[in-house]
Amino acid sequence: MQALVLTRFAAPMSIEHLPVPQPGPGQVLVRIAASGVNPLDTKIAAGAAPHARPSLPAILGIDVAGTVEAVGDGVTTFHVGATVYGMAGGIGGIQGSLAEYGVFDSALLAPVPQGLSMREAAALPLVFITAWEGLVDRAHVQAGDTVLVHGGAGGVGHMAVQLAVALGAKVSATGSAASRAAIEALGARFIDYRTSTVDDYVAEHTGDAGFDIVYDTVGGATLDASFKAARMHGGHVVSCLGWGTFALNPLTARAATYSGVFTLLPLLSGEHHARHGAILREANKLIEMGKLQVRLDPRRFSLRTAHEAHMAQMDGSARGKLVVDVAD
Repeated sequence: MQALVLTRFAAPMSIEHLPVPQPGPGQVLVRIAASGVNPLDTKIAAGAAPHARPSLPAILGIDVAGTVEAVGDGVTTFHVGATVYGMAGGIGGIQGSLAEYGVFDSALLAPVPQGLSMREAAALPLVFITAWEGLVDRAHVQAGDTVLVHGGAGGVGHMAVQLAVALGAKVSATGSAASRAAIEALGARFIDYRTSTVDDYVAEHTGDAGFDIVYDTVGGATLDASFKAARMHGGHVVSCLGWGTFALNPLTARAATYSGVFTLLPLLSGEHHARHGAILREANKLIEMGKLQVRLDPRRFSLRTAHEAHMAQMDGSARGKLVVDVAD
């Protein structure tokens, strides 16, 4: 098979011809159709993501969509010919999806729902799982909750907005003026983070009460601001980018709580893989009900031009999730 291999950090990946791997117990061999591109992929390639525990040489690509070619012992959930997708590799020494074939733990995968293309399926796993773990598993969002999503037009952000709306929450989302139409189309009230202060949007959207749930997908100063936006007596702040040092006194003064989301943990620890497969099946339900869609950047990339997709991810030109078409 052909695979795109990273042999040195901050250096170009190269096409190599490698043997097709064979599935072991609990695994499936997938003929890969598409590979989603995430900011983490580019950070790993640059050697700037030690928390992902990369091991060189590496085949990157965390998100995958493709067709099952063979199943290992004990696999009963998928059959040869089934179309599957998931967040299944590309970190911790596990082969990723920038290759024509890959072996993945079947528990991490879900069937591609009817009506979802392979490109859309490859773009969805990491961002939806991250949104679900924050809003549902950590913050326990309920119908009627006031929810603020920072970065509502981004990868995780546009999933979090749709998920919160689908679950009946009253959703507001921050973004730049250019993202207003995209955020409002998802069902959220738009907040221009460049012109509105925390006090401004808390007053406008919650009557000074604060938000029941704040989901930070930006990190840094935005997480500090999130602590000031939480509701008194029980507000909850969630972040998927809580790396760094932060002052907790605004959170404590509100008797509010905080949770961090580390979506990579099941892959890195080898534990709780089935939870990720189950979350993607929840995504399937929302997709089939017409309550969830993934925004794709229209540009097309192949294994040989995957570096261009990485560049587009880093230069901020992406208008939706970027995907590499692995299959011809």
